[in-house]
Amino acid sequence: MDESGGSFVAVRRLSQGSERNATGCHSSPAEVVTGSTAWIGRGLSCVCAQRRESDARLSFDLTPHQEECLQRLQRRIEVAYDSPLVCFLSGVELLGLISEQWKEMGWQGKDPSTDFRGGGFISLENLLFFARNYPKSFQDLLRKQDGDRALWEYPFAVAGVNITFMLIQMLDLQAGKPRTLLGAIFLKLLSDNERVFDILYCITFKLMDQQWLTMHASYMDFNTVMKATRRQLERELLLEDIQRIEDMPSYRLLAR
Repeated sequence: MDESGGSFVAVRRLSQGSERNATGCHSSPAEVVTGSTAWIGRGLSCVCAQRRESDARLSFDLTPHQEECLQRLQRRIEVAYDSPLVCFLSGVELLGLISEQWKEMGWQGKDPSTDFRGGGFISLENLLFFARNYPKSFQDLLRKQDGDRALWEYPFAVAGVNITFMLIQMLDLQAGKPRTLLGAIFLKLLSDNERVFDILYCITFKLMDQQWLTMHASYMDFNTVMKATRRQLERELLLEDIQRIEDMPSYRLLAR
């Protein structure tokens, strides 16, 4: 706590040297991969975040409030998806919970609940938050209304699950405390606004779609688009004047 009553994050540097990843293999600090590549949905892979060499030697201490906020988010991440999708804000009259309509709206199959099981319940929460708080942006993405679209587009809901998973990995949210500068910056934003992960999800979805259109991408380019999206997110979060999630340049992509 500083003299003005504000909080701060203390930083200490760790000794250099090679690190051991989750499989026991040695990697250089610049190439340590957080988590393993996971396939979520048919043909779509999640892009896991790579630590920078400078970040790999940092450790961040938390204030009690930051630790509490992180633990609440981690509890959300740990909830598995194992219940049927009873209601979704699709904006159209549904003929049933299992219907060909879901495929027409961007789900992979007739039962939309199967698309969420790979990302846990938080991936459904993220999508519902998007639909309720930014309905115009949500509907534009759901119906693929913007830009010159590919013949073979990305599946809407599965893309959302991949975005949730990518953000968890990029921000290293399952660790006890931040191990990267990016994670520490996010935690500061989270301590000021506990919905910041959901808002960042919405930003990421819109940013991913923008990258998709800019790159004239098709289904098989999804992994490349996700990598480009992650790089842009990292650049924006590391800007010096980012004090709130609304300060991110890509926040302006969201329309209510």
